[in-house]
Amino acid sequence: MAPTDPADSTPTKPTVAKRTATKRGTARKGATPRARAVAASPAAVAPVPDDHVTMATDAAYGPAVVSAGRPVLRNISEVRHFFRTNDVPIYFVGATPFNLLGLDRWVRNFTYITYYDAWDGAHPRVFTPTYKPYQEFESGEEINNWLLANAEVRAFIAARAVKGVRPKIAMVFFDDETERICAELGYDLILPPAELRNHLDSKLVTTRIANEVGVPSVPNVMATVEDWDGLVAAAEAAGLGTDLVVQTAYGDSGKTTFFIASESDWRKHRKEIVGNEIKAMKRINNRPVAVEAVLTSCGTVVGPFMTELTGHAKLTPYRGGWCGNEMYPDVLTGDLRARAADLVRRLGDRLGDEGYRGFFEVDVLIDVDTDEVYLGELNPRISGASAITNVTAGAYADVPLFLFHLLEFMDVDLAIDVDEVNDRWRELAAVDLWSQMIIKETAPIVERITTAAPTGAYTLDASGALVFRRAALDWHQLQNENEAFFLRIYGPGDFRWKGADLGVLVTKGRLQTRRPGSPVGLTIRAKHLIDSIRAQYTGVALMPPPEQVPTTLTKG
Repeated sequence: MAPTDPADSTPTKPTVAKRTATKRGTARKGATPRARAVAASPAAVAPVPDDHVTMATDAAYGPAVVSAGRPVLRNISEVRHFFRTNDVPIYFVGATPFNLLGLDRWVRNFTYITYYDAWDGAHPRVFTPTYKPYQEFESGEEINNWLLANAEVRAFIAARAVKGVRPKIAMVFFDDETERICAELGYDLILPPAELRNHLDSKLVTTRIANEVGVPSVPNVMATVEDWDGLVAAAEAAGLGTDLVVQTAYGDSGKTTFFIASESDWRKHRKEIVGNEIKAMKRINNRPVAVEAVLTSCGTVVGPFMTELTGHAKLTPYRGGWCGNEMYPDVLTGDLRARAADLVRRLGDRLGDEGYRGFFEVDVLIDVDTDEVYLGELNPRISGASAITNVTAGAYADVPLFLFHLLEFMDVDLAIDVDEVNDRWRELAAVDLWSQMIIKETAPIVERITTAAPTGAYTLDASGALVFRRAALDWHQLQNENEAFFLRIYGPGDFRWKGADLGVLVTKGRLQTRRPGSPVGLTIRAKHLIDSIRAQYTGVALMPPPEQVPTTLTKG
């Protein structure tokens, strides 16, 4: 349910297959001491020089402006200027740069360090080590740790070091080993502690925390069950019936979400359920909506709402698995939008009590029969929805949402009116449209790829065919639904298998449709785009195929 992340994915394995800025001038309740002091202090921002970098200049090539003392940023203009003159090296580390691709347009000295290079060396802000001996990575954490410890990567970071300044490292997946590596190398891992994030990543913990602040979840019961009769007894005692959605504490992209309405359904999934505490929910007719947010010292900044693409057989082999997002003007309107935004803000403020700060993603479930607004789940990390969040009208009117995360870990004090930002973004969301699809391999094959769709800009020609138009660095230049950008994940020489992420397609048009009385389906145009990209992949089968293979891109 929550979109994980195509950016931090697990590489192929051919053999194993496995707060408180002011609210209109009044300090917000729960503000940190630092924020209250900053909000009350007189203006202390150095004047902007006459030759400051404008928004028309790529941040990557703007000059650095060094100001004395710790700056206090009181409005979006000052935030924008701060990042476009930034002299602190900031790195996003992952299998691909998917999640934050294009952020280098806004942040000077922002670089991507990736395992896969979708541009084959042509992207000026992407670095990939050239020597990559065969590795059997089991997780996104493992690939990120390998990259950080890699000699080429270390030399690359050292060559760009600024005397007396510790490089900043961001990523989607990390663990205590990541923290140890960064500490040894003198890097700042600009993320909440791994132990805290692990704790909050549990769907069971999230539900209990939400209950404490009155954030409702779909009617549920949390229990450990050993058999079908035990599940039925627990569900009926909670008034849930027997048509259930069952989740284990951890999992991504729907791979540990099970739809169980009979004993035969139970038998299919009992190995993953027995012995674990699970969350059993009443199955509702719901519309999933994703939203990213940042918990800052000034409060919670809430990003745009998006619908999710989940379980489409042409995109993913996982029933209920996340495979993309759509953002369009009427995703949520009126009272529904207000209630969903309030849910996210209350949850964000409660996360602050746990010691959390920075970026997180929330899945909101709208019961289409009753208009109830429920918490689906929390992803305490950068997510796959970031690819859209960072190109919205709100992002271009102000700054991308992720920049608020960076401010929490930079040598700066923030004193902005978060309510004003949220109000403006809510209005701007009514004029923007973006969509993305994560295209996974759905066939039961294991192949070495010989040809693949290239990364870049595509267009629908006069005959309706999808054709490669030109190389491109990201999707920020897309203008209309006849254009698309494809980010290749696996290319020639890599392997593909059932569940592997082939790439991500971003476009300005809608991808889903709902006909009266029918479930949500893909549009004819979406199916054409998928088929056109798949047609460019060819490969040579491997024999014998591995017994189990891991997936790569996860929602977040």
